[in-house]
Amino acid sequence: MNNILILGAGFVSRPGVKYLLESSNLNISVADIFPERAEELVEGYKNGKALALDINNTEKLNSMIKENDIIVSLLPWTLHLKVADLCIKNNKHMATTSYVSDGMKALDPVVREKGLLFINETGVDPGIDHMSAKKIIDEVEQEGGKVLEFYSYTGGLPAPDDNDNPFGYKFSWSPKGVLLASRNSAKFLENGEVVNIPGEELFLNFKEESVEGLGNFEVYPNRDSIIYKEIYGLDDAVTLIRGTYRYPGWCRTLKLMIDMGLFSDSPTKGISRVPYSEAMSKLDGIAGKGDLKMEISGKYNISLDSEELKRLEWLGLFGEELTSEHDNFLDILSDLLKKKLFYKDGEKDMILMKHTFIILNKDGSKDMITSTLIDYGIPGGDSSMSRTVSLPLAISVKMMAEGKFNLTGVQIPVVRELYLPLLAELENLGIKLVEKRISL
Repeated sequence: MNNILILGAGFVSRPGVKYLLESSNLNISVADIFPERAEELVEGYKNGKALALDINNTEKLNSMIKENDIIVSLLPWTLHLKVADLCIKNNKHMATTSYVSDGMKALDPVVREKGLLFINETGVDPGIDHMSAKKIIDEVEQEGGKVLEFYSYTGGLPAPDDNDNPFGYKFSWSPKGVLLASRNSAKFLENGEVVNIPGEELFLNFKEESVEGLGNFEVYPNRDSIIYKEIYGLDDAVTLIRGTYRYPGWCRTLKLMIDMGLFSDSPTKGISRVPYSEAMSKLDGIAGKGDLKMEISGKYNISLDSEELKRLEWLGLFGEELTSEHDNFLDILSDLLKKKLFYKDGEKDMILMKHTFIILNKDGSKDMITSTLIDYGIPGGDSSMSRTVSLPLAISVKMMAEGKFNLTGVQIPVVRELYLPLLAELENLGIKLVEKRISL
């Protein structure tokens, strides 16, 4: 299985593509709607080929899939099923970094029947988080212990030295996905009770978490944590929370912006190509006849000199710069964030991941185990986000090609056969979680 087809040459592709190209026995084809992006990735490698592909051209996509052994989809997750159906039709293996959707999960019986392997969730979150957590969980069980509490938080952030704006955040791609995710509800287990957090209250439910060497961060819950009780085999856990790291101040500021209606994607008249201050006057409950900051302060009961209002002012929402051409606040805000919160040349991002386990040992004693990943981007080179997303995927593809996995079906890396070699190779590449254990 030497012929690999990679669909998508976007933001996170480069480190993984380079890793596979440097495995000289593999032939790597990279297909993208913008062929120049693919050409840039394979330039200088004899075993690399750049292809032009519009994913809507099913006939051409099918032809490409037929000519290769393993198909890697770095396309938006909504397109994975289209690729998966063609992989099944042509008896080809597949790999993605995305969460397993209900549609992908439903393909498991036929994928197994055909003896194929579809590996998913092999990025950073989901991906490295699964591998590193399951490694410790399995080790505790082997010792005869039980995991009573499990907390897992991950964040993609500016490195501390390059954290130089009031939001404590920077985008490397369109912010719209981050804003949309901020509207998701959350569900977790705490002290044996199921806790449901509606999307509009997500940013009211943050806590502070200290990370050694980095200081304090805000953490808020992410999606449905309870499903991992079964996925990770945490039968004895009374607390199970997965969440997201942000620098302090993020949650209160995002909550205010949501309350104001800045995340609304409903069309609103009079907000396209006008001063931001004029667009803000179109928000529900804002008269726009006086001081905007004063109106917002009064309506949302926050101090005029609050950090939240200072952040909105720094962003330019009360100024005279013109909004973009969109007719809704969500897209206008996304465009503004992309313009203001970006990585300048030479700046570094950071992936921060930390698992905390409270363990009941076989002898009745209790321990706390932490597993922490702090990974920085390379100034002028690959970002930490691109490395930690695409390298686990590339490693899994290489090992699939080498026939090192005796697995079939729709899989995620929570079994030893997958997570042990993947974690070992990631460590060789400088991506390593540091584990500590203390007695309670």
